[in-house]
Amino acid sequence: METNEQKATINLAGLLPQRAGDTITLIEAIGILWSKKFFIAAFMVVGALIGCLVMNWIRPEFTSDAMLQIDIRGNKATRAMGEMGALLDMTSPADAEIELVKSRSVLAYVVEEEHLRFNAIPVGKMDRLLHREGRMDIDELDIPEIARRDRWTATVTGANSYAVITPEGAKLVEAEVGETVRAPYAGDTLVMRVRLIRAAVGQEFVLQQLKPLAAIRSLARKLSVSEKGKQTGILAVSLKHRYADRSATILNAIANTYVRHNVEKRSAEAEKTLEFLEKQLPGVKAKLDTAEKILADYRHKIGSVDMTGETQVHLQKEVDLQKQLLKLQQEYQEATRLFKDEHPAVRTIAKQQDKLKGELSKLKASAAKMPLTQQEVMRLQEDVQVNNAIYNTMLNNIQQLRVVRAGEVGNVRVVDYAMVEDRPSKPKKLNILICCVAASFMVAVLLVFLMRMLHNGVRSTTEVEKATSISVFAKIPERRGKVMKARRRNLVPLVVSQPEDPASEAFRSLLTSVDFTVPSQTHPVIMVSGLIPGVGKSFVSSNLAALHATSGKRTLLIDADMRRGVHRSSSKMGLAEVLGGLCEFGVAVATSDIENLFVISAGHTKLSPSELLRGENFRSMLDEARKQFDVIIVDTPPMSMVTDAELIYPAADFSLFVLHYGKHSMDEISEAMTKMKRFGEKPKAFVMNHCERETGRYGYGYGYGYYGYYSKKK
Repeated sequence: METNEQKATINLAGLLPQRAGDTITLIEAIGILWSKKFFIAAFMVVGALIGCLVMNWIRPEFTSDAMLQIDIRGNKATRAMGEMGALLDMTSPADAEIELVKSRSVLAYVVEEEHLRFNAIPVGKMDRLLHREGRMDIDELDIPEIARRDRWTATVTGANSYAVITPEGAKLVEAEVGETVRAPYAGDTLVMRVRLIRAAVGQEFVLQQLKPLAAIRSLARKLSVSEKGKQTGILAVSLKHRYADRSATILNAIANTYVRHNVEKRSAEAEKTLEFLEKQLPGVKAKLDTAEKILADYRHKIGSVDMTGETQVHLQKEVDLQKQLLKLQQEYQEATRLFKDEHPAVRTIAKQQDKLKGELSKLKASAAKMPLTQQEVMRLQEDVQVNNAIYNTMLNNIQQLRVVRAGEVGNVRVVDYAMVEDRPSKPKKLNILICCVAASFMVAVLLVFLMRMLHNGVRSTTEVEKATSISVFAKIPERRGKVMKARRRNLVPLVVSQPEDPASEAFRSLLTSVDFTVPSQTHPVIMVSGLIPGVGKSFVSSNLAALHATSGKRTLLIDADMRRGVHRSSSKMGLAEVLGGLCEFGVAVATSDIENLFVISAGHTKLSPSELLRGENFRSMLDEARKQFDVIIVDTPPMSMVTDAELIYPAADFSLFVLHYGKHSMDEISEAMTKMKRFGEKPKAFVMNHCERETGRYGYGYGYGYYGYYSKKK
């Protein structure tokens, strides 16, 4: 049956190897992170500090908002024109109005009106971090063209005074708030007027004069316009600015300017329509006069003509139909401007036109049955009445447009003006802090698994034993802290200084395993070596020697690393001198602070250590040591660096190879053991050092080594 842990198994692709035994469970991944909790916590603290710096570095920003309403039904001009107004309706959808609010024609006026081309930027990093920056508002600034790109500054000299500093660092002029100052510079004149100063004496500002287009673009980036809902005609306008009062003032100026432009546009529409109608009016009047004259001349020519009641009704119907047809023609023109010919509204109007034209044709056909004199009189009277209706409609429209032109208010109004905000909208301090801490946490987690990938060697003792058929006698836990590192450098045995430490218990387990394997009656020589430097072989050898000594055995620790010896002794002579024949064995043996523990240091030699170890003096020395000591421990150089360990291996009774947890590949371990087999089959075992506790796997939280376990004292 599949266990829950197996179900939770995940593979961190790219971070962990793709071999059996290295698939990591979710619980183990959490355990890896937990083992690096202080590293991750340190990163998160750094992230929090960075977040604090960022949120204090960002200058506060205030957002003001206003609301505009668009009347999409049209303006007074089009409504006043009645039937002809449909031809002149200029209503704009919300999307078009949004672009108009952000147009250069509106923003350019505001830039000049609110003096947005002139900036005074405060200087001082500490003042910015502590939010102590001052403020200077400039109404007028004209820097000489020759030096406009250079750094001009203004320094506050008093509560209401300032000094202008040239790019060369010289004081050009000093002035008061509200005073327009003109100072000569490089054959030109600097003009400047400051409206407001709120800054401490000594505060420095960088003066900036923008080009009109740059100022307009800067304002447009800070402006946001959107429609609330769909087809509501309500526009939400907001503006971001460093200062709350300026944000509200500038936004209100934009709203008022936009409304004024809208009114001017609407008035211009009415003006153009009025101008057009006034130009057309004389022609319409001339047509009416001509029609009346022709009718009068015809009546004078033929004399009095009696119009029957039926003829008069017929005439009135034709005139009414002509008026209706004229109205439909206007509606059709407006509909085709807005819609395609296939649109239902366009088709409906076209059908109505066809119907009226059909009725008009029937009337004309019935009129053809009347006497010719009555037909002609009726036609002339129809022309007079139609032209008279057009003329009167045009007169009425002209009169109404003149009234509208004087009282046009546009189709836009301000619903809500901007008010001064008391809380900045930026920076979002909590969001910044959370993002920085979260980012630092993710970076720390990534680094943890990246380090694991870079040190992605064998971590399982079972895997080592199966691959090499060599037992792992102990797992020495990782020791952290400056104190432990110092002790390792000085080789102070941990089993003596901290006997209750988990690592000390692991060494006792190692001692038990060694005693079971190598009988003490033989006065064994135990070789301790490592595959690579930095695995902690000297740390293991010194603690193992200390345990043997404290158990009552005379123990000799030999530092065979004659290139980089680390075991110190009180004797000036060492292994190199003994092997070189410069001193006797007993002279090189020195006592230590631990009873029964004796040390032979590496010594000093100009000869090759490998040549010294090949000689018979080394085996003779070991034979002499067996006579005087119960246990001899030889600390050799790393196997991957030199051949010293291979030369010592045949002379040893038992060998311990120290592995660094997570640093060696299985191939490296197998290759090293194969190399040692060439020098004979000797009893050997592994010690895995620097082991990390990983949740979900057996480690030193349960037991250390193969033959012992450790239980924490409560």
